[in-house]
This record gives sequence, structure tokens and C-alpha cells, in this order.
Amino acid sequence: MTGLASTGPLTRLALRRDWFMMLAWVLVTTAGVAGVAYWLGQLYPTAAKRDVLASAAGTNPALVFLYSKLYGDSIGALTAWRYGVWAAIFAALMSIFVVIRNTRADEEAGRLELVGSAAVGRHAPLTAALAVAVAGNALLAMLVTAGLVLAGQPAGGSAALALAAAAAGVAFGCVAALAAQMAAGARTARGIALGALGAAYLLRAVADTASTAPLTWLTWLSPLGWTEQVRPFAGQRWWALALPAAVAAALGAAAYLAAARRDHGAGLLPDRPGRAQASALLRGVFGLAWRLELTGLAGWIAGFLFMGAIFGAAGKGIGSVLGSSSLLRNEFTRIGGQTAITNAYLAAVVMLTGLIAAAYATSVALRLRTEETTGLAEPVLATAAGRLRWALSRVTIAVTGTAVLLTGAGLAIGLGYGLRAGNAGGAVTAMLGAALAQLPAALAVAGVAVLLFGVLPRACVGIGWAAVAATLLMKVFGELLRIPQWAMDISPFTHVPRLPGGAVSAAPEVWLSLAAVTLAAVGLGALRLRDIG
Repeated sequence: MTGLASTGPLTRLALRRDWFMMLAWVLVTTAGVAGVAYWLGQLYPTAAKRDVLASAAGTNPALVFLYSKLYGDSIGALTAWRYGVWAAIFAALMSIFVVIRNTRADEEAGRLELVGSAAVGRHAPLTAALAVAVAGNALLAMLVTAGLVLAGQPAGGSAALALAAAAAGVAFGCVAALAAQMAAGARTARGIALGALGAAYLLRAVADTASTAPLTWLTWLSPLGWTEQVRPFAGQRWWALALPAAVAAALGAAAYLAAARRDHGAGLLPDRPGRAQASALLRGVFGLAWRLELTGLAGWIAGFLFMGAIFGAAGKGIGSVLGSSSLLRNEFTRIGGQTAITNAYLAAVVMLTGLIAAAYATSVALRLRTEETTGLAEPVLATAAGRLRWALSRVTIAVTGTAVLLTGAGLAIGLGYGLRAGNAGGAVTAMLGAALAQLPAALAVAGVAVLLFGVLPRACVGIGWAAVAATLLMKVFGELLRIPQWAMDISPFTHVPRLPGGAVSAAPEVWLSLAAVTLAAVGLGALRLRDIG
């Protein structure tokens, strides 16, 4: 038996488990890239309008930090500026989650030990995980290329943009493969891989916004910077694709060497011993839940603060960026609900943070189902802790964590915009109130997940995330898709006051809060009446 024995069956198994998730990542990324190309063509049909946009976007440091440098003023070049790096980030995230799930997560859960008892080679699980990640990125490259060509863009530039994103995805898939060998747990492995992705983004962002030559060369140290250096639609540099390919080969080889030299279930990094005695925080289910969620919440907070500051800083020059397109000004006004373009932009940013916060709250609530299906809930419920206390521990974190995230986002957006506009105090106050106004709507969406967990536990994960996706779809694309108003009214975010600049009304906030409490109460009540597991 060779080290690659049974790689084929394991690859098919991984595809069967992850095909839906991977297809969703690929379709969303493809729709984003092709949609941006199409709408840029509609919003900026003339070279003069595109030149105004390129001049404003290329000199706005916040937008350069957020997206990338701009090379050219064609529709394709603007698409690569707006979505090239982020398409690579989405591809990288897809690869990281797929590789970690099919290697370290399965090993931690004991599934690989069961599989390994059959005629399975030592390297078969790692090979299968990487093969699935490569297949997903290959599909992404093909669909993005086709989508851009259908949007009227040149085939050469379309292929360059698609291959740059897919190459970054494969490179970070190999980063995840090595992280899976280093860490003894899936959460730590994901943290290492995501930390590497964050470092790559910061290197690229600092290099793009730097004015001195030594710092600008930092972009060559970042796989996301290499995506930019391919220069799609601006005289493609095909040779730049060799950089992520070389890194993927080197990291992949290191992962195979590490897999051959470590013990099953162990990682190369030494385990950090815990305290000899548990702290008082772990004496109850609430303390245990906080201990388990604290690291994840810290990551969410860091992301909200970072993105809030960048989006807020970009608001200072948003008028000049959008000034050449009256259609885009109207679109931002529609989403944000304001007549002033800056207020419309800030309101749209706050609304998006509210939707992301709803996704966080939903993920925490659905962790109850994960603990139930993996058997982690049984040891807790075997103690004096009852079902309601166990479930309320997660619900409490969902509520508190969402409030903290929105508070941080409001402060970061207000500071980012206010420091550039010269009115930090007033901007922070306004944006903090606007962000917290999203809290009842976000919790109402999470309340749906709690209700489903109690009433329909087997379907709660799928329907719960479908509710989040539907809320996002209706709020952002509802009028564009001509969704009926009665359907739009189902979304809690339809009823949130559109701030800053809009009319403040307490009634929607009260009704949304009551709806969130009612949904959660019904779900918790149903939990008491059904079997666990």
C-alpha cells in the first residue's frame, strides 16, 4: 500500500460533503466580479466619466488601502481594481475552510482514525483535501472568465483576473495544509491560515498606500499583492502567476513532509499547558460558553474595527468618486435612504455592518445545534445545568456580542470619517447611534435561528443561513430585482431607521425587539419539549 492509497474515494467523499458550500462560494464570487463589470459599464459608459472615477479613486488612500492600486481606466481595469484582490480573498477563504475541514477537523473529531483503519495511505486525506480545493479554484477561474467575457470584457484580461484569484486560492489552500500539520486543533489551524491571509492583506495595503520605495516593494511579499501585479486588462503580466504557483508547491511539499513525521492527532507546534485549576469563570455554563466564544468574538471585533475605520475614512472623498455617475448617486441614496451622498454612503455602510452582525449572531445561535450533534451538549446537560440555561448561555453571547460589534463598528466608522472630515466628536456620536439602531433587526434575524433550533432542529442550520442570505438579498438588491414590497417588509432591516440623516423613530426598534424576544422564547420553549440529539 502506497501513501496515496484510496485518494480517489476520499476525494469523492470530500466533494460530496463540500460541493454545495464550494459552489456557493464560487457563484457568489463570480456574480460579484461579473456584476461589478456590468454595472461599471452602465454607470460609467463614456471614457470621460471613467477618467473622473479613475482620478478620484486612484488618489483616495482609503480606497487604495481597501481595494488596490488602479491601473488604467477601462471597465476591465476598474473591475480588477474593485474586485480583483477581494476575489482572491474569497477564493483563499474557500480553500482554507475546505482543506482544514477535510484534514485537521476530521482528525480532531476522530473520523480520520476510523478512515485510516482501512486501506488508506498516510497522505491520502491531505491529497484529497488539496485536490478538492484545486478543483474549486479551477471552477472559479472558468466561471469568472466566462462571466467577464459575457459582460463584454476582453478574454485575455478576463482570464488573467480569474487565474490570479484562483492562484491565490490554491496558495492559501497549501498554507492551510501546512497549518493543519502544525496545529493540534482545527480552530488553531484556521487561526494560523486566516492570520496569514490577514498579514498578506496588510502587506499589500501598506505597500499600495506607501509613498516611499522601500515600502512599496512590500507588495511582492504578499500573495494578494501578486494578484494585483498580474495587471489584468492593463498589459497582463502572465509571469506573475508563477509566484503563487511556486509558493503553493513549496508549502504543499512542506505539508507532506510534516504529515509524514508527526504522530496522528498531534501537531508540530507544542501544546500550551493550561492552568492547574480552572478559574471561577468555568464554574457554570455561562462561563464555559464565554470561554469558548471569546477568541472568535475577538476576531470579529478586530474585523469590524478595521473595516469600519477604512470604510469611514473612504466616506470623506466619496462624493468625488461617485460624482460622475448620477445613477450611482441615486443607487447609494436608495440603499442608504438619504439625499446627501455622504450620508447615503455612510448609511449604506452601517446597514451592511448590521447585516454582517446578524450573520455573527446567527452563527453563535446555531452553535447550539453543533454542540448537540457532536455530543458536546450531553456532558454539560448531565450536570445540574438545564436545557434553558445551556441554550441561554449562547443566546446571551449572541446578544452581547452583536451589541459589542455594532458599537465597535459605529465608533470606527465615526472616527475614520470624522478625523478626515475634521469633526470627530460629532461623527462618532452620529455613527454610534446609527450602528446601534441596527441591533434589534440583527437580533430578530438571529431569533429565527433560535426558533428553528427548537422547532426544526434538523433543518435549522440550512434555513437559518438561508434567512440571513434572503435578508441581505432583499435589502441590497430588492428594488433592483423588483421584489414585491410585502416580501421586502419581511426583512427586519427594511424597518430600521436609515441613519445618519434620516428620521428617527422608536416604534420600529421596539417592535423588532419584541419580535426577537418572541422568536427566541418560542424556540427555547420548544427545546424543552423535544429530545436532544
